[in-house]
Amino acid sequence: MKRLFGIAVLACAMATTASFAAQLEDVGSITFPTSGSPEAQPHFLRGVGILHSFGWKQAIERFQTAQELDPDFAMAYWGESLCYNHPLITEFDLDSPKAVLRRLGATPQARANKAPTDRERGFLAAVEALFFGEGDTAQRRTAYMLAMQRLYERYSDDPEVAAFYALSLLSAAGGDNDRSLRMRVRAGAIAMELSTAYPNHPGGVHYTIHAFDDPVHAPLALPAARKFAEIAPAVSHARHMPSHIFIQHGMWREVSRSNQSAFEAAEALWEPGDSAGDMVHSLDWGQYGDLQLGDYAKARQWIVKMEAIARETEGQARPAQALPRVKARYIIETEQWAIQPVTDESSGSELLATGMSAIALGDLKLAEKVEKRLAALAQEAEAGDGSYYAFTTKPLRIMQKEIAALVLLEKGKRDEAIAVLEEGIAIAEAGSAPRGPANPIKPVHELLAETLLELGESEQAVTYFEKSLQRTPNRPQSMLGLARAKVELGDPVAAAKQYRKLAYVWEGRDVPALVEINQHLETFAARDR
Repeated sequence: MKRLFGIAVLACAMATTASFAAQLEDVGSITFPTSGSPEAQPHFLRGVGILHSFGWKQAIERFQTAQELDPDFAMAYWGESLCYNHPLITEFDLDSPKAVLRRLGATPQARANKAPTDRERGFLAAVEALFFGEGDTAQRRTAYMLAMQRLYERYSDDPEVAAFYALSLLSAAGGDNDRSLRMRVRAGAIAMELSTAYPNHPGGVHYTIHAFDDPVHAPLALPAARKFAEIAPAVSHARHMPSHIFIQHGMWREVSRSNQSAFEAAEALWEPGDSAGDMVHSLDWGQYGDLQLGDYAKARQWIVKMEAIARETEGQARPAQALPRVKARYIIETEQWAIQPVTDESSGSELLATGMSAIALGDLKLAEKVEKRLAALAQEAEAGDGSYYAFTTKPLRIMQKEIAALVLLEKGKRDEAIAVLEEGIAIAEAGSAPRGPANPIKPVHELLAETLLELGESEQAVTYFEKSLQRTPNRPQSMLGLARAKVELGDPVAAAKQYRKLAYVWEGRDVPALVEINQHLETFAARDR
C-alpha cells in the first residue's frame, strides 16, 4: 500500500513549459491527503485547487501529469473525470470521463482495487454513479449526490469531502429538482462552514457564491465574493464569479474590475481550438458593468474584442451569440440609436435595439416589422423543447411587448401602450428576479416608468422606477428616471439623493446626463445655503 501523503497547495513552481507558466499564480489553499506518490501529489493538489474554481483545461493538465508520474494513482483519474462537464449546467460529454476512468481500470472493481483507502474508494464510487450509473443526467447527478452524502456522513470533518458534497448538492439541485431551495441552502451552509474553518479554500467561497446566487440570498455571499476575488487568480472563472454577487448589489466598479481581470486570465490561457467561453462570458458581463459606469469608450473596446474573438473562433456558438448582444446593449444603454437590417438571423437583442432605434428616429413601419419578427421568435421559442432555450422565451416575449407598446404610443394609443407594458411586467415578475446583466437589455419596469414619466404620470413613474431598482439595484438609468420624477413631483431632497448616487457612479465620465445632474445638485446646494 502506498503511504499517505498530505500537503497544502499554494503556488507550485514546478513547471518547465511555457504553457504552464501562466498557471503559476495562486489557486487557493487545500489539504487533501491521498495515496499518491510524493512526486505526483503536488500536481494532483494543484489540479484539485483549480478544479474547485472550474478551470477545466488547467486542471486536466495537472491530473494527467500526476497520472504520468504515478500510473496507478486512482485519485488523479477521479479528478480528471470531473473536468469534462460543468456540474451546474447540462451535461454534454459523457464519453470522456468514462474513458478516463477506464484508463485506471476496465471495471468498477478493478478501479476500486487501485484505491487503497475507504475514503478514496468513496470518491471513486461517487463518480462511478455519476458517469456509469443508470438514468438520465439528473438521475445520475442525484445518485452522485447521495454517494457523496454517504461519504460526508463518514468524513464530515474532511474539508475536501465537504467541498465536493456541497457541489454535488448544487449539481443535483439543477432544473426543477429544488424548487424549495433546501438543497441549495444546505450546500451554502456547508460551504460557508468550510470557509470559516479554511478561509483560503477555493471551493468554500466558490460554492457559497453559487448556492446564494439569487437576489434574495446574494447578501449572504458578499463576503465570499470579496474573498474569492483574491485567493485564486490563476483561474478566469475564479476572477469572474464574484461579479455574480457584485452585480446583484449594483457594485459596478467591482463588476468591471472582476470581469476585466477574468478576461485577461482567460485570454492568457487561450490557444487556437479552445473554447472561448471564459473570454466571452467575462467580456459580456464586463461590458454591462462598464456601461453602467458610463465608460462608453471601454464598452466600445469590448465590442472590438468580441468581434476579434468571433473571427478567431468561427463556428463556436457562444461568441456568435454574444457579439450581437454586446452591440445591441451598447445602442440601448447609451441611446446612440442605430438601425440594423431585420433578417431571419437577427437575434432578439438586435431586434430590440433596432425597434427602439426606429421609434426614436421616426421609422414607425420598421418598428412594426420588428415587433412582428419578435412575436415570431417568441412563438418559436415557446414551441421548443424548453430545455436550453427556456431562459430566452420570456425575454423574447417581453421584448415583443416593449416594441409593441412603443408602436402604440407612437400612434397615440396611450392606454393601450401602458396595458401592453404591464403585460410585459407580469411576464417578468412570473419568473425569477434578475441575477446578471439585464435580460431583456431594456428592463420592462424601467421602460414603463420612463413612458409614464413622459406622459406626465410622475407619481406612477416613481412606483415603477423603484420596482426597477429593487430588481436591479443601483441601475443608473432607473436612478436617473427616479430623480427626474421626484423633480416633477416637487421633491428636491429625494431627487438630490438619486443625483448624488449618479454623480458618484458616473464620476469622471462623459455622460450627457451629468450636465443635468450637476445643475440640479448646484441648485439644491444653493437652496440649502
